[in-house]
Amino acid sequence: MHQYHFCLGDSLDKIFPGRPPKDRENPFRAGCFAGERTAFQIAYTIDYHDSHMLEEDIKFEIKTPPGMEVKVFRAALVPSAYPCSGLSDDDYLTKEPGMFPDVLVPLPASTVRAVPGQWRALWVQICIDRDMRPGNYAVTVSVSVKDGEILWKREAEIMVHSGKLPAQRLIHTEWLHADCLADYYRVPVFSEQHWQILKKFVTLAAESGINTILTPLFTPPMDTAVGGERTTVQLVDAELTEEGWKFGFSRLGRWISMCRECGIVWLEMAPLFTQWGAAAAPKIMALKEGRQQQVFGWDTDAAGEEYRFFLMEFLPRLKAYLQKKDVLEHTWFHVSDEPGMKDLDSYRSAVQCMHSGLGDCRFLDALSDFEFYRLGLVEHPVVASDHLEPFLEAEIPDLWTYYCCVQGVDVSNRFFAMPSGRNRILGIQLYLYRMQGFLQWGYNFYNTRFSLQHIDPFAVTDSGESFPSGDAFLVYPGPDGHPFSSIRLEVLRDAMEDLRALEALEQYTSRDSVEALIRETAGMDITFKRYPKEHDFLLRLRGRVNREISLNAERTAAGYCSHVTVPQGSPR
Repeated sequence: MHQYHFCLGDSLDKIFPGRPPKDRENPFRAGCFAGERTAFQIAYTIDYHDSHMLEEDIKFEIKTPPGMEVKVFRAALVPSAYPCSGLSDDDYLTKEPGMFPDVLVPLPASTVRAVPGQWRALWVQICIDRDMRPGNYAVTVSVSVKDGEILWKREAEIMVHSGKLPAQRLIHTEWLHADCLADYYRVPVFSEQHWQILKKFVTLAAESGINTILTPLFTPPMDTAVGGERTTVQLVDAELTEEGWKFGFSRLGRWISMCRECGIVWLEMAPLFTQWGAAAAPKIMALKEGRQQQVFGWDTDAAGEEYRFFLMEFLPRLKAYLQKKDVLEHTWFHVSDEPGMKDLDSYRSAVQCMHSGLGDCRFLDALSDFEFYRLGLVEHPVVASDHLEPFLEAEIPDLWTYYCCVQGVDVSNRFFAMPSGRNRILGIQLYLYRMQGFLQWGYNFYNTRFSLQHIDPFAVTDSGESFPSGDAFLVYPGPDGHPFSSIRLEVLRDAMEDLRALEALEQYTSRDSVEALIRETAGMDITFKRYPKEHDFLLRLRGRVNREISLNAERTAAGYCSHVTVPQGSPR
């Protein structure tokens, strides 16, 4: 019989084909709360052999106690021709192009086939029932061949803690690109097929800690070449009549209902001025002179009288409709994405127009120059994570942050080539700096840069060698409109739960004590650019936090009010 090798890994491992993974402790331990989920990985390989083809499958069996549901995925490989840019640091797993573990493909059967000389991994997700009692539970993993012979057997211990996590406070948006779903699946925009696909992708977002959805009132004017255009995705009907503009909001109403049904809390209206300067209008289609046609776009001066008249007609009616639907208080508006100082005048003009039409609604925009805030042009700046210092020094309340393809040095990000810890550290940083929101532009961007071409994200992961792989999308378009998650999305979800766990502990103890616990475990003061790089820090900290929440919850239930401190190194 051929020689197989197996080991267990945690959710921060990335199992590469040519790198023997570290075998984690036996038994493997993880912890979570009732109603939550945790994950580990099973790595496997087989030695090279004298046959050119391996016919034998191996069977995995995972036994859990009642109250735990198991979902198993292949941590499948995808290519990256552009894993990082020249702006990088030493905290990368590799900077070479190659095959990377990322997409999580559901495993319909319990069998897989090993590849000789290469490591592969299964991602095992354990979902805990909401009513499961606290305690330590055993999950048994075994591997056999078709004749039933056991090749390998291990045990994982899942500690279900007392207490629970609070609802997510952080406003978290990863931009949903509705056009990319219609383009990839080749379905008409806002057809019934498109709506069903959208619902599946929005549902996965909501389940992953993404509670805000980019809403295309008109085709979003982002990542589009000047003079070019993206597939039209417009929720609002517009008609120019002799009496003026008329608007229909039925599709927007369906969008709002879908988001509510999926568990989305916030709506984020796509910008009404073009990216990088607010110089032009987005692509807007309308019924004019008896036919549907484009009435605004790149050739429309954003400061021109015609577009301003349109907005002054549209914005008050939109606001009234959102009030009627009872979502205005949970709606954000964009003016223009990522303006620079050279765009100050055009951006100021656009801001004044938006405020004239919407009054005291919530506004936010991604920018990095403090001058925009100092001049009062943006109420809620969304600041690049490597440009936060002046904003933090000014103690701006309710600050947001973002990262994208440019943030490849020092700060957190989620490129394929980065260790998963660099992705997950974000939750702790957001907690320490009291961030109100986090934004990233690529939930499912399946185009090349400037949207010049559509791509197959299973084959092209870097937007045509434009953005480091991992920047443009978190989910993959699976068969029949079902999204496939990724290692990066699951780890980012863990970051959001880390944030909630820290907030839960603060409710039992104090802000100062939680910050002290983080500092003690890290051995340093964590900033957005300085944090522990070792693999186990995040797991060790989360274990301590879980344990303290559990002990405080038990003492509170028993009528005690004293705070509990858990020694460093306590189990999860």
